[in-house]
Amino acid sequence: MKNGNSNTKLILLHPYIQKQGSSNKLWLLAFISFFTIAFLLTLIYTRESITGKITAATTTVTGPSSSSVSAAFGGAPLPTTVVNTLLHYASKSNDSYRMTHTELKQISDVLRKCSSPCNFLVFGLTPETLLWKSLNHNGRTVFIEENRYYAAYYEELHPEIDAFDVQYTTKISETKELIASAKEQIRNECRPVQNLLFSECKLGLNDLPNHVYDVDWDVILIDGPRGDGPEGPGRMQPIFTSGVLARSKKGGNPKTHIFVHDYYRDVEQISGDEFLCRENLVERNNWLAHFVVERMEENSFEYCRNKSNNNNDTSTKASFS
Repeated sequence: MKNGNSNTKLILLHPYIQKQGSSNKLWLLAFISFFTIAFLLTLIYTRESITGKITAATTTVTGPSSSSVSAAFGGAPLPTTVVNTLLHYASKSNDSYRMTHTELKQISDVLRKCSSPCNFLVFGLTPETLLWKSLNHNGRTVFIEENRYYAAYYEELHPEIDAFDVQYTTKISETKELIASAKEQIRNECRPVQNLLFSECKLGLNDLPNHVYDVDWDVILIDGPRGDGPEGPGRMQPIFTSGVLARSKKGGNPKTHIFVHDYYRDVEQISGDEFLCRENLVERNNWLAHFVVERMEENSFEYCRNKSNNNNDTSTKASFS
């Protein structure tokens, strides 16, 4: 009789078989992970390379910005050929309100003679804004604009521009009354020498950024705000304010060059005669008047030193000295 256990078979599973299967899975996972990471790195590098090429191509097509031009020349004055080219293209602009080449050159000549760094204050954002910034690339250029939305929009387009908005409180129809009030207050709120930040003079701008009152401005251009129509603010306030800033300088060059654009209009001429003075009018070309106003002593209470000469024209050209 056969033993009932003789046909029984014992099957043993060696643990090595299970280890081998797990090891293969780990190697496969590592292999897939490696190629996934390599693919992602390649994709990122390729996209950055393409973006860099597009940016370089855009820069080449559109040309350098004003800041890159400034960086290229460093602290040196702009070469004459560059200045002349800028003036040429600015005067050929299609904008109806642009300045003529003669007017642009008159201001440019003064900026080029200004000791570096030159402090340049401009009332109004105009078609020439970027030109003024470029011509004074070694100095400080600040723009004052009546439209707060346009000032913010312009700064967003050109971050290198320093533009500040201001609220004008005057009307062209009130010109004579405002000038009469200022003359009555010449020993008080409308003194020729003072810090307008603390002034209540109706023709003084007292809400500009604080640092504007602390800077010794070398050149001031008045090409804003709007000067047409009886309800427009006119330029009485910028003209009066510029005269006070020039006479109240603490240091730097004792002379300030003040340009008034659209000087053919009554408001500009009347305000200029009263607060910038005919004795300081050194040149008038087309629609642009050029005054040179000197620093005064703090106890001075007259806008014009020689009132008898206010009606005399002069064509003498100014220079920094």
